[in-house]
Amino acid sequence: MTVVCPGCQDGEPLGFNFSMAFQPIYDVHRERVWGYEALVRGLAGESSCTILSRLTPANKYRFDQACRQKAIELASRLYPKGHDLHLSINFMPNAVYEPAACLRATLSAARKYQFPKRGVMFEFTENEEIADTAHLIGIIKEYRKHGFMTAIDDFGAGYAGLGLLVDFQPDLIKIDMKLIRGIDSCAARQVILAGIITIARSLNITILAEGIETEAEFLVLKAGGISLFQGFYFARPAFEALPPILAPGTARIARCSAA
Repeated sequence: MTVVCPGCQDGEPLGFNFSMAFQPIYDVHRERVWGYEALVRGLAGESSCTILSRLTPANKYRFDQACRQKAIELASRLYPKGHDLHLSINFMPNAVYEPAACLRATLSAARKYQFPKRGVMFEFTENEEIADTAHLIGIIKEYRKHGFMTAIDDFGAGYAGLGLLVDFQPDLIKIDMKLIRGIDSCAARQVILAGIITIARSLNITILAEGIETEAEFLVLKAGGISLFQGFYFARPAFEALPPILAPGTARIARCSAA
């Protein structure tokens, strides 16, 4: 029997259109781009807030599905042929009615645009309160069954913290930028990060440091053993494009921290 998601099938139309910007994730060990995160934007490049503010309980299911398909469609067009790059897509666990049913559109988009499933990483933010942990674990298991990667975004800043790692272990965790900011001059942040790194290594979880803005932050994190980085220090998101990346040590112009 085919399971159908009522929210995706019967939810109200979005009533608005959107697109994506892409921000690179840099692999310092390989000295190259590891992949890109797809970030929601308005059709004229407006911030994600202008789009997310229009979500309702009735349209969130369709929006979550549409985001996945849009990200894969654009990435398939922008990524070079024969690439081994990853694509990081944000999803909302509370907008997944039934994991297998809600994944069908994603699998269809991957086939249609010939995008490798092993290159897709689904990340959910720790800032979103998870009403049903068992449901989240079911989602993760279903995604992994199909070869997708999973990640926790904004790790260390949300509802569950380390408790999430007790219930399941994602492929990757993204350290929240509030812990990163000024870490080069804050001993407490350095100690906390060292503890997270130790735990992640013991659980075979990769760490990505996001929100990097200065060379000093980058150097401290690199010295701590982190290899994946994302932030304005490397590149700003580019609307419907893959931005050029500034490798560590490259001369930089002062940048604004605005989102």
